[in-house]
Amino acid sequence: MTFQEIYVHRSALSVATSGAFFLALALSACGQATPGPGSTSSPTASSATTATPTATMSPSASATGTSASTSASWSKFTTKDGKLSFDYPSTWTIKDPAGTAPEGGSFVTVSTDKGKQVATLRTNVVTGSECTKKHPYSVLDTQPLPALAQAGATPRFTFESRMDSSAKDPAKMNVLAYGITSAPEPAGPDACPIFHFFTWPPSGAMFGGAYNPMDTTGGGMPGVDTPEAYMQTQEYKDIKRMITSLKPAS
Repeated sequence: MTFQEIYVHRSALSVATSGAFFLALALSACGQATPGPGSTSSPTASSATTATPTATMSPSASATGTSASTSASWSKFTTKDGKLSFDYPSTWTIKDPAGTAPEGGSFVTVSTDKGKQVATLRTNVVTGSECTKKHPYSVLDTQPLPALAQAGATPRFTFESRMDSSAKDPAKMNVLAYGITSAPEPAGPDACPIFHFFTWPPSGAMFGGAYNPMDTTGGGMPGVDTPEAYMQTQEYKDIKRMITSLKPAS
C-alpha cells in the first residue's frame, strides 16, 4: 500500500473544519500499523459507544502559555468496550457511532453546545505516511501524554500549523490542527505534513480536530484571527482538556 499526502475534508474524517487540512495518513479496518514519521508501531484496539456520563467539577491542568480555566461541569465518556475514556464539557454532545467504524474500532465525534464539531476519536486504524514535501510550520502548544504510552514511547498533544504559500485556496495556506501524535516534534525550518495519529493497540488511533477561524456553525461570529488568540478562548481550553484527558478506562 502506498501512503501519500492527501487533503482530508470534514466529510472524510468529520473533523471540525469547513476547509481542508493536509495530513499524511491512510485508514484501514484491519492489518498492521505502518508508523508515521518517527513513530513506533504498537498494540490494542478499542470498540466504541457511549457510557453513562458522570459530572465532575475539577478542571485539569492546561498547557504551554494557556490559562488553566475550563468549563465548570464535566462528564466522562467511555467507549463501549470499556478500553478508553475521556472527560468532556457536560453541555457538549457525543455522537457514537458517528459513522462506520473499523471492525473492533470506535468512531466518535464531539460537538459543542452550538453544534460545532470539534474533535473525532477513531481507533483500530492503520496509519502511515510518506513525507514527500515539507512546509514551514509552527508548534503552538505541546504536552506529553504518559497515560497513553506504548512500548516505551509517549505520544503528545499538539496544536500546530503548516503553511503552503503555493496554495490557491486561502483556507489551505495556513492549516491549523490539534490532536494526539506519536510523531516526534519537528525541528528545522520545515516539517512533514501534520500527522495526528498515535500508536494504540492493535494498530493506531486518532483524537483531534482542526481550527477554522471562519467556521460560523450555530450562527456564531467568525473566530479570532490568530492561533495565539484562539488558545486563550474557552473553546480551546475545553478542547485541550478533553483531548489530554484520554486514557485507558481501566
